[in-house]
Amino acid sequence: MRTLTFREKLLAAARANDSLLCVGLDVVLASLPAPLPRAPESIVAFNRSIVEATADLVCAYKPNLAFYEALGLPGLEALARTLEAIPEHIPVIADAKRGDVGHTAQAYARALFETFGFDAATVSPYLGRDALQPFLDYADRGVFVLCRTSNPGARDLQDLDVGGKPLYEIVAERVLEWDRHGNAGLVVGATYPDEVARVRKLAPEMPLLVPGVGAQAGDVRAATRAAVDARGELAIVSSSRQVIYASGGADFAEAARRAALALRNEINQARSQPLAPSARPRGGADA
Repeated sequence: MRTLTFREKLLAAARANDSLLCVGLDVVLASLPAPLPRAPESIVAFNRSIVEATADLVCAYKPNLAFYEALGLPGLEALARTLEAIPEHIPVIADAKRGDVGHTAQAYARALFETFGFDAATVSPYLGRDALQPFLDYADRGVFVLCRTSNPGARDLQDLDVGGKPLYEIVAERVLEWDRHGNAGLVVGATYPDEVARVRKLAPEMPLLVPGVGAQAGDVRAATRAAVDARGELAIVSSSRQVIYASGGADFAEAARRAALALRNEINQARSQPLAPSARPRGGADA
């Protein structure tokens, strides 16, 4: 039986669960709910409970590797065991933001896609195509390239004018050129819905990973309307703290489910609505 590509797996999960919601498993020991000891071994129990409570409400999960790496070997063990707890049919995105020279990038790609078995990963384009190629060569895995990120400092570089266009648009155009296997995607922050819409216009058929809702105060509805493709799909709207830390008590899993359900429903309401005229991409040099 042929193995599904990341895109196929993503669409299958999104359609089965009627969901564009991705839950970020960004676990901080100090934020674990009161019943759990503040120890690395608690991460697995916490993540397993979150996954069991939300697996029918999501299109993907997205662990941020930094929170696991910061704990050393116990954290990496917790990451591996967390991946084992996620149902096989739900794709898992490594929020790793890797980007380095070719031979190092090959090792990063091998670590994420072969050693850990992630379905997709986030990468940085700053070093150019040769830094991304080892990831893109895994034709069945997703590669989400940082394009217009959700943090306040994104404007420092990503909005720089390059021949009449902001740099993030140039990044989107380059990724479209490099996407020989149809496995590339773009990271566009929910905190900048107008820019999300401009990226979607440039890349009408590419998956968009949209972080920044919830704790980062991204507008869920505006970002969703801007990010979905013509079929109302191929947007992955990611929330971490709003869902996994919905309660600091013993009911944390139930609270996470309620938060995920509410967010999924809000996303679904937005995806059925047309993009507001004020949020549509402008023509000319700004398109």
